[in-house]
Amino acid sequence: MIFEQIATGGCQSYIVGCPDSRAAVLIDPEIRQIDRYLAAVARDGLRIRYLIDTHTHADHFSATRELGSRLGVPVVMHPLSPAPFATLRVYAGDMLALGSLRLEFMHTPGHTRDSMCIRVEDRVFTGDTLLVGGTGRTDLPTGNPDQLYDSLFNGLLKLDPALKVFPGHDYKNQGSSTIGRELAENARLQKRDRAEFIDMMNHLNIAAPTHLTEALRTNMTGGKTVTQLLAEAASKVPFVSLPELRHRLEQSDNSLIVMDVREKDAFDAAHVRGAVHLPRGQLELRVNDVLPDPTARIVTVCEFGKISTLAAASLRDLGFLRAAALDGGMKAWREGGFPVETS
Repeated sequence: MIFEQIATGGCQSYIVGCPDSRAAVLIDPEIRQIDRYLAAVARDGLRIRYLIDTHTHADHFSATRELGSRLGVPVVMHPLSPAPFATLRVYAGDMLALGSLRLEFMHTPGHTRDSMCIRVEDRVFTGDTLLVGGTGRTDLPTGNPDQLYDSLFNGLLKLDPALKVFPGHDYKNQGSSTIGRELAENARLQKRDRAEFIDMMNHLNIAAPTHLTEALRTNMTGGKTVTQLLAEAASKVPFVSLPELRHRLEQSDNSLIVMDVREKDAFDAAHVRGAVHLPRGQLELRVNDVLPDPTARIVTVCEFGKISTLAAASLRDLGFLRAAALDGGMKAWREGGFPVETS
């Protein structure tokens, strides 16, 4: 087996490949690591055949939809997953062939209703059902401590104690464990009475994930994250540095239009000398009045350089092909000591 574990903070992704056919599966990929995954499989001469999410993630952004679209390969999830982009649904007991390897699926609800574990030869990928020294939480949408008890004590933990455990998260930098080690050392698994286990899970008092709402929205629907929108916009526009803009202003370059897309109170407090004001929320509706010349050189400005990037991309989509964004925004402009004026 060709195997690589890739961490994104505490989140764990896995590349599993067949050494004979060079077919590979990518388990629980994270959106920020797409280039790394593709580079890794290319380095090893592998071709991704399946993309698997072990469950609907609530704390990070899955890359399965994006990679499935790019590569034209199935996204594998349980039938109870709400994700519309999952094109191959697998049930408990189903198996996928990956060259000479076989991926065996277990339905292990509890952390989420669509949670799965995947057994491949000498190891099991446990998603968030079983962690090293812990278990998945059950207080997020579709979580159920009673179901988790059954998934663990009447399912996963009855497997061979020597099986290696590779979880969906690793907060202790352990990398992996075994079924036997977790049975012996995992504090949560010492509560083997159902009522005691459920009571423990109901009183963990763990803080909600930072990106809970956005992660659930994107992972359940296939929608885009804000980071994706910004990255797509940034890929379509050039940027102008702070010193370059100051130089152009000092040269009294009348061909340049600085367009501030912040709200009025922020614009009035301080803006780049000579800037015109067009709030981002009004851009599409008023752009023809404010910018009658589609050939004009435009530099969009906002507070931090993000909204201005979206604005510049929109302007280019509208036909203003010389639109660019200020790299850094007004905050960096003020902190750099560059000149401002007020309204």
